[in-house]
Amino acid sequence: MNQRIIGITGGIATGKTTVSDYLHLNYQLPILDADIYARQALTNDRLARLQDRYGKLVFNEQGELDRRKLGAIIFESVIERQWLEQLIHPYVKTCLLEKANLYAPATVVMVIPLLFEAKMQDLVTEIWAIACERQQQLQRLVSRNHLTLPEAEQRISSQMALSEKMELADVVIFNSGDLEDLFHQVDQAL
Repeated sequence: MNQRIIGITGGIATGKTTVSDYLHLNYQLPILDADIYARQALTNDRLARLQDRYGKLVFNEQGELDRRKLGAIIFESVIERQWLEQLIHPYVKTCLLEKANLYAPATVVMVIPLLFEAKMQDLVTEIWAIACERQQQLQRLVSRNHLTLPEAEQRISSQMALSEKMELADVVIFNSGDLEDLFHQVDQAL
């Protein structure tokens, strides 16, 4: 593969978006965000399959998907989370590949929070894990997503341990200090 594809992963609320925004703004690198494609995946036939499985449980009064209700189900049950991931991940992978090909041979950044869990390592040429202290991660998640502490814990626990991601990554960037320190690490990694 001649194209450099940086895969950014890490736990929820560790700073993946901060890093990818910096790479885009300062280095003009295209950012391909798996979360955006995952949201887009829940349309048409995939949305119908969701409705078949959960009925009105995950929809609001207007008949629109209520992601918070869906999240409550999938973060409670490994089986339900796996079912949803099997529904979404093939679509996400296709989108990432197609978009990366549009930019070839230029360097692109793929932000894939579940890079290892979804077995998408083959999409990238290098893996950067963004990490921070667990307490910071919890505080950020509670504050950003307006979750209770138990809900935040549940979401963090649903992902592969950050220590495992760090071990498997080519580069580990620690986001426990200030932005200047974070961006210096990103500059060095690039």
